[in-house]
Amino acid sequence: MKLRNHHVVRRPRVTINKVSVTDGRASGPYDQERAEKAVRELLLALGEDPDRDGLKETPARVARAMKENFGGLWQSPEEVLTTTFDIGHEELVIVRDIEVFSHCEHHLTPFHGVAHIGYIPRGKITGLSKLARLVDVYAKRPQVQERLTTQIADALVDILNPLGVIVIIDCEHLCMSMRGVKKSQARTTTSAVRGALQNAATRAEAISLITHR
Repeated sequence: MKLRNHHVVRRPRVTINKVSVTDGRASGPYDQERAEKAVRELLLALGEDPDRDGLKETPARVARAMKENFGGLWQSPEEVLTTTFDIGHEELVIVRDIEVFSHCEHHLTPFHGVAHIGYIPRGKITGLSKLARLVDVYAKRPQVQERLTTQIADALVDILNPLGVIVIIDCEHLCMSMRGVKKSQARTTTSAVRGALQNAATRAEAISLITHR
């Protein structure tokens, strides 16, 4: 099994919150009021009545949910990998089956599954729960699975400076399950491998431990 972005009409400049090109983080604070107005406009575009009983609080609820679901836009990987321990450990560490909940940036539909992270420390380790938190930092953003996988791997390399890293993510994408081709059984697997884990034998050991094969 192989695992492997004529007339010129001048308009007034409007300042909006944008996502930084460099690291994917939001450049400004979350605008709750603006989000609520946007949800209300969407309901109107659908032909719905946002003032009826079932929908009156929906714009506020959705806006709060969006802030939570995309909270990684206001976090950096350094914040969750601050705690490290120098214990001289240089053997493979693997955390399997870390839940992944993210949103495809093309349709803003969810994708979900699991991430497996392995790394060979260069003497310095981080808490196991920090690896799960790192997944959330990048997953809680508008994403594509391919970029999510490489961002996690590269953050570990940049911050922990390990001898090697492997990240494997396996997900179901609702943009394929509930719309479009509607293939509910389709899953997508992506991987990113860095450093010593690019060695075939070492990578095979890691994959064996992850898949129990």
